[in-house]
Amino acid sequence: MQWVIDPAHSQIQFSVKHLGISTVRGTFGTFSGTIDEEGGSAKSVTVDIDVASLNTGNEQRDGHLRSADFFDVENHPKASFTLTSFERSGDDVTATGDLTIRGITKAVTLKGEMGGPATDPWGNRKVSATLETKIPRKDWGLVWNVALEAGGVLVSEEVKLAIDVQAQPAA
Repeated sequence: MQWVIDPAHSQIQFSVKHLGISTVRGTFGTFSGTIDEEGGSAKSVTVDIDVASLNTGNEQRDGHLRSADFFDVENHPKASFTLTSFERSGDDVTATGDLTIRGITKAVTLKGEMGGPATDPWGNRKVSATLETKIPRKDWGLVWNVALEAGGVLVSEEVKLAIDVQAQPAA
């Protein structure tokens, strides 16, 4: 069965340490994807993300993240994920796939849990997944930083990704 990600009930978040003491969080507002599933196991997953749709709640920071210093949205407007392997034990899942950012593709492994299928009050079937991973941003060419006078750097090397997806059957 093929499922389509419902963006109204899904979210792709990222977070990164700032100054080594606080966390800046953001989301990507525009994305789409499909999940081909058989017997409760994902056989294929593809997700496309409009990188320009990122939002951290600060326009100046968002503009900097869209610039060539970070995502270089002008030359790389999309990020994507394509599943390469999927393991499930009860509701616990491990999804490995190719993540492409700035035209660079690297393997990532996300861990989390699946929910459903369930039927909403209008008779529509739904499934869900909550997945997380940590990635070294420099692997995707996100290398901009500033050294701090007291030691350390302005932006952490590690980025946490948190994905909450709800999907419905493809039309």
